[in-house]
Amino acid sequence: MAKLSKNQMRQRRHLRVRRKISGTAECPRLNVFRSLSHMYAQIIDDTTGNTLVSASTLDKAIKDKIEFGGNKDAAKEVGKLVAEKALEAGIKEVVFDRGGYPYSGRVKELAEAAREAGLVF
Repeated sequence: MAKLSKNQMRQRRHLRVRRKISGTAECPRLNVFRSLSHMYAQIIDDTTGNTLVSASTLDKAIKDKIEFGGNKDAAKEVGKLVAEKALEAGIKEVVFDRGGYPYSGRVKELAEAAREAGLVF
């Protein structure tokens, strides 16, 4: 049996969680993806398959504020921005999908910043 890479193990964890978590129109899913250089967050309605709101370290509003997109400060900014955009779109409550990543570091900072900005999950 071939040894799985860290990313393959993360993808398996993510699929296992996705069998249980699904976003609806009333309570969409806040999905997190992180790469070495950037952070991405999307609020998704899984019933229609539409992305309702998205934010990343590549957005102009964040890119000007941060020096590097792959650290905790950048994750905090992404969390604030996705929460602000969600509240503007009328979304107050979401289901958090950490994407198979451990709830620590950048993922935790993004989640806490989104909660502080007004999202409920």
